[in-house]
Amino acid sequence: MTDDHGHHHEHGHHHARGRFRPHSHDAADAVDAALEVSREGMRALTVSLAALALTAGIQLVIIFASGSVALLSDTIHNFADALTAVPLGLAFWLGRRPATTRYTYGYGRSEDLAGVCIVATIAVSSAVAAFEAVNRLIHPQHVHQVAWVIVAGIVGFAGNELVAVYRIRIGRQIGSAALVADGLHARTDGFTSLAVVVGAVGVALGWQVADPIVGLVITVAILVVVRNAARDIYRRLMDAVDPALVEQVTAILDGVDGIDAVEAVRIRWVGHELHAEAEVTSDGKLTLAEAHDVAEHAHHHLLHEIPRLAQATIHSSPVASDGSDPHSLTAHHFARPHPNTT
Repeated sequence: MTDDHGHHHEHGHHHARGRFRPHSHDAADAVDAALEVSREGMRALTVSLAALALTAGIQLVIIFASGSVALLSDTIHNFADALTAVPLGLAFWLGRRPATTRYTYGYGRSEDLAGVCIVATIAVSSAVAAFEAVNRLIHPQHVHQVAWVIVAGIVGFAGNELVAVYRIRIGRQIGSAALVADGLHARTDGFTSLAVVVGAVGVALGWQVADPIVGLVITVAILVVVRNAARDIYRRLMDAVDPALVEQVTAILDGVDGIDAVEAVRIRWVGHELHAEAEVTSDGKLTLAEAHDVAEHAHHHLLHEIPRLAQATIHSSPVASDGSDPHSLTAHHFARPHPNTT
């Protein structure tokens, strides 16, 4: 038998796991919580977008006065970083829509598509920054107002770090891996802004090529971010999760009264939420109602213990006393390899 009920029974108690992970047995509360997650994500994007735009705008003003290519590279990336909020915001908006007969898991995966757009945007910004740096190496230009360049680099670091702290905090609260990753990306941008300061100091000491060289260093730093972000998005698209999470779910199910063994566990992210499937075995002498009760208790334990778990489908098979295979009728349709941890 299979238990895949949504967690909305009215048992009259309410738990919370973090600010945005209320554990309620009321369907209306679950919908409200999901909407609050989307609203908080949109709020974080709006505030951080404004902060990054302001930071980049200040740097842009100083570019025209100083002529710094390193600062130009950093500013281009800051503008690109601000624009990555657009596809992510669209994904948050789409994620509010209910599931349909075509999109039966809802629209949570739109966040992964937004991640692809973010990676592509960062890659383009790195190409532009590299072109500008190489052009300045071939055609050197004097950097004016070095002191202002240093100030702009510090402004860039401060603005990006504030955005990083805010995005990471909200991303962890609402369970958004994309928002956390974008926050880490902003933090990396902050450190590249400090590299602009180093280039300006080099120019002040008489080494004029320090400025475009630092621009190239910034380009390399951006490429590292692209590689890491692309890896994370690839893993999401391939339904990868932390193996420790699978072990945790297995341990919880093993501890449920009435479950003899856990045969398989599968987990995937759909937007901000986890969806799990498990195959367990129970005593073959249990009635259908008793077996369902065991699966329902297992489902309940998982919803309490696994943060951001939206639903678990638990298939319970009987342990036959005569040694017969309860799956003999369909066994020839399926290979049942034991999953590894790679």
